[in-house]
Amino acid sequence: MRQFLTITAVCVGLAALTPAYAGDKVWISLGDAALAQLQKHRPAARAVASVKADAAQDASALSFAARPEGIHLVEVDEDALASLSHSIHEELRRCGGYMYHPTQEAGLASLKRHSTPAASQQLAAALVATRPSYTIDQQAVVTPILSQMQASNIGQTIVDLSANINRYYTSTSGVAASNWLKQKWTTLGGGRSDITVEQFTHSGWAQKSVIATIQGTDNGSEVIVMGAHLDSINQSGGSGETMRAPGADDDASGVASLTEVLRALVQANYKPRRTIKLMAYAAEEVGLRGSQEIANSFAAANTNVVGVLQLDMTNYKGAANDIYIFTDYTDSAQNTFLTNVIATYLPTLRVGTDRCGYACSDHASWNAKGFFASMPFESSFSADNPYIHSANDTYANMGSQADHALKFARMAAAYAVELGSDGPGTQPPTDKTENFSGSLTRGQSKSFGPFKVANGGSLAASTTGTGDMDLYVRKSAVPTTSNYSCKSDGSTATEGCSVNMTANGDVYVLVYGYSAGNYQLKVTYRPQ
Repeated sequence: MRQFLTITAVCVGLAALTPAYAGDKVWISLGDAALAQLQKHRPAARAVASVKADAAQDASALSFAARPEGIHLVEVDEDALASLSHSIHEELRRCGGYMYHPTQEAGLASLKRHSTPAASQQLAAALVATRPSYTIDQQAVVTPILSQMQASNIGQTIVDLSANINRYYTSTSGVAASNWLKQKWTTLGGGRSDITVEQFTHSGWAQKSVIATIQGTDNGSEVIVMGAHLDSINQSGGSGETMRAPGADDDASGVASLTEVLRALVQANYKPRRTIKLMAYAAEEVGLRGSQEIANSFAAANTNVVGVLQLDMTNYKGAANDIYIFTDYTDSAQNTFLTNVIATYLPTLRVGTDRCGYACSDHASWNAKGFFASMPFESSFSADNPYIHSANDTYANMGSQADHALKFARMAAAYAVELGSDGPGTQPPTDKTENFSGSLTRGQSKSFGPFKVANGGSLAASTTGTGDMDLYVRKSAVPTTSNYSCKSDGSTATEGCSVNMTANGDVYVLVYGYSAGNYQLKVTYRPQ
């Protein structure tokens, strides 16, 4: 249960806010440092209401708990937002930094949720019954999935999305990017009846968010949300139609990481007990507008969201650690679970913590509604990608590779399966795992099977070892290097391959020594 500080209201009459410049008025909420940046550009900007944030929003910093951040509601000209975002990024080394609100009343309600004990305790009490157990026990399912995830797939999606002149939320190319991603995810769904892909239509702008849903089997009313933002922006200006904003890291990398998660879960024929929703949000760069509308709609419908993960920038390694988990405006218990997931499945990665301030990405929209949210990031916040929000945020400026983003995709897949496999009801059939090991000379191969796999099940094979081992899987007959149902032939001994079964049948596995070495083979399957 969260503990909150008493609200400190600093109300100023609306008549006292005399506009000093022309433009359409909008309401935004922002923290202390961001308000100071706004007032550099708009000295007349004054808070209509201010609160002290929940001290428990940052469990990692006792000094912060003693001096909670102020959050302020301000009415500004909409044309001030671009300079505000640019100033926050350049001066504070932060993204985002404010939340847009359609009305003053909506803004005041948001401030109340961030600070008032009664309101936040009610949110927390409503969620106590759905707090997951955070057990980690799905190694037989997760490990084969992670082994067959590929950085090259992520890289191609980054290239495809960043080929748009921009993905700005009001632009034609922003709409095209949404439509392209819907088709991409629909294709990856492979026609499975339990997977649907839809676009969420927003009020006030053209770009739609994209949502892919994998329906849970026997605990589908509990929902896991994994998100990234679809839009991009160039803070140097230009119209929505002409600005060059490839947004390769911010945030095509996050969308691409989720896309590889979806591909891998489908290839493994994974069917979660809880419902999993992958979301690509519109209009993040202009005040978290898309994710706010979605989070608000889920809260209004009393949707039982048990966990939220946000991937905003995953492919620029700017600091010593591999993954930084932000501790402010996130859920400390889920952050601990996420850290344990990384330690279990990606033990070579170094994990750090940092803070990103108020409203730095879309997880804040869910956190504001009381849902358990986490935000893992590509670097410490002060060492993030220097090219974002410019024409230079390109795949080439990330080395034309997606190795760093692959870490986040694997983390997200493990998170999804561990949470998605939990819940009440009858347990699904148990998978069987068999392990083999041996050595091969160059050009030598070894076959295994048949493995008798059940209708609706799958077989996943993975190898580790030394040298260069290739992996082949085939239904009904022993595979060869030219005849197979699935192959994995990278340049190391770490390979992964899986097949799905639409009827009971035999599956065979072949390990081929492209160069001499040793192998350890793991085969996991649903037996007949």
